Amino acid sequence: MRLISIQRCQAGMVLAQPICTDQGTILLNTDMELTEHIIERLKQKGVYTLYIQDEATEDLEVEEIVSPETRRAAVKVIYQGFSEIIHAEKKWKSRLSPNTITAFRNVFESILGDLKRNRKALGLLSDMYIQDHYVYAHSLNVAIYAAAVGLQLGYNDKELLELGIGAMLHDIGKLMIPDEILHKPGRLTDDEFSIMKKHTEYGFDYLRHQQGIPLLAAHCAYQHHERMDGSGYPRGLKGEDIHKYARLLAVCDVFDALTTNRVYREAMLPHNAMEIIFGGTGTQFESEVVEAFRRTVAIYPVGLTVTLSNGATGIVVDYNRNLPARPIVRVIKHEDGDKAEPYYEIDLSKELNITIVQCDTIL
Repeated sequence: MRLISIQRCQAGMVLAQPICTDQGTILLNTDMELTEHIIERLKQKGVYTLYIQDEATEDLEVEEIVSPETRRAAVKVIYQGFSEIIHAEKKWKSRLSPNTITAFRNVFESILGDLKRNRKALGLLSDMYIQDHYVYAHSLNVAIYAAAVGLQLGYNDKELLELGIGAMLHDIGKLMIPDEILHKPGRLTDDEFSIMKKHTEYGFDYLRHQQGIPLLAAHCAYQHHERMDGSGYPRGLKGEDIHKYARLLAVCDVFDALTTNRVYREAMLPHNAMEIIFGGTGTQFESEVVEAFRRTVAIYPVGLTVTLSNGATGIVVDYNRNLPARPIVRVIKHEDGDKAEPYYEIDLSKELNITIVQCDTIL
């Protein structure tokens, strides 16, 4: 299977991976032949990449570290929990039910179990899901990234649970933001952005009054937009005045936001998003967290077509656990443009003189 842009899809191509909603409902299954109508509908639904069947990569499978069953259960819990607030007569004073809080804990423990059983590098979490509601999917993605990075940093189970609950609920304050601002398709005005920034305070104030939610989880909502140099909000905290969970969430939150389609801009490729995060290392983001994230998340998706520094063209076919930026690439064309017969693979973690210099445009 090969990962390509929806803009390059043509009628007659065949899906190699199902397309699902973020709640796990399959909309188009594997082996579905694409038509012009289907392609147009996918564009309207916000799908920007597809895995299509391809002779050079017919043996390739994309492994989901967090199982579809766990993901479906997690989105359902997030949806139900947030719905309790949305439909409450007074959002500010509503309370999450004990059953909902227990469900948040249980589903995060399932996520953690999946990650512990499969310690491979995480791939991009947003590439094959149509998002019915951005906040729900983003909350889950950030929780998965955060758990994986927390494991990399050696957090104990108590810390991971506090971090995970905080990650799933870090944007809960956005439920108190007017929809016309939250879902505005264009750039926010200064006044609108001032209102949007209040979500950190709203989320903290809401969560700290919830029985069964750790206080440090409430601080995740409060501090995830703080930055190491004091340029963040709401309080302009610096360095270690920011709790370590929030310093970790800052990286995960920005990465998922950058690599996901938003109402006001299109998604970036993971390696481009990481360049932005690398650029903020030490000033906006904690260096140790960025390094742990780099070692945890694969920035070149499996199936991506790349050009190597030796001029060859290949397709990413696997990750290296602690060097996800140095994947295994299957060469399909020599530097002179001739087809490689047979195809062969280069492990960039071993061939250090060869680098990826260009990627196929999939967005």
